[in-house]
Amino acid sequence: MSESMARVAIDGGDLETAVLGSGDPVALVPTALTADELLPLAERLRGRFRVVHYHRRGYAGSSPATPPGSVAQDAADCARLLAALGVERVHVLGVSYSAAVALQMAVDHPDLVHTLTLVEPPPVHGPGDAAFRAANADLLGDRQARGAEAAVDRFLTRTMGPEWRGRLDGVVPGSSAQVLRDSRTFLDVDIPALLGWPFDASTATRVRCPALHVAGSDHGPFFHGVGDLIRAWLPQADHVVIAGAGHDVALTHPDALLEVLLPFLARHPVS
Repeated sequence: MSESMARVAIDGGDLETAVLGSGDPVALVPTALTADELLPLAERLRGRFRVVHYHRRGYAGSSPATPPGSVAQDAADCARLLAALGVERVHVLGVSYSAAVALQMAVDHPDLVHTLTLVEPPPVHGPGDAAFRAANADLLGDRQARGAEAAVDRFLTRTMGPEWRGRLDGVVPGSSAQVLRDSRTFLDVDIPALLGWPFDASTATRVRCPALHVAGSDHGPFFHGVGDLIRAWLPQADHVVIAGAGHDVALTHPDALLEVLLPFLARHPVS
């Protein structure tokens, strides 16, 4: 990424971290596979907020991750990182896999999470759960048969098109090579963590902070019904759909995401 990152010690390891800008703190929880998917949003937020942008275990230069992974462990890592940075209350945003992490943070660390933004949360526990799990089983079978990098290459070719390297590098230079280097974390740690994430409506009642759910209008059939799931889990949440965006809305439509995020954060200042 363009910003220099420092290694911040947490329990049992350290996380590469950049703190950008000043103002109310915003923690951008990195998603699976693409370590810097939230960098375009971070660079847009830094003029108004103190943005914590970091790499989870197993990504880029952070400490290695140990299979099978845990959403709760990732949430605890983020909370420890924020404590090490002296952050006591924070806006938390997660995308796809990391939306699960952010949601778990709001449950496990309610005094820390001031607002919660869920961008394209994963379809586990929703109406598309069975099909999503079957697709992941196929992906993990491909990983066993052909190796992690080949499986990720095939996965991204199917989901983003054969030009996926150019699409990623056009937004964050060097990210396509980083994706392949981090492919084992994605397949061996993150996917098992997500599929084993024990979250339900009863757990969701422990989320007390204001919440925003953002979806792309063209996110594909796996994600149909996720909005209804979030409405059931978080009846207090605001909901926004970004027209023309897919599941990778944070990467492809950061300006549109910023436009819906800023009013929400302004209504709920930390300071």
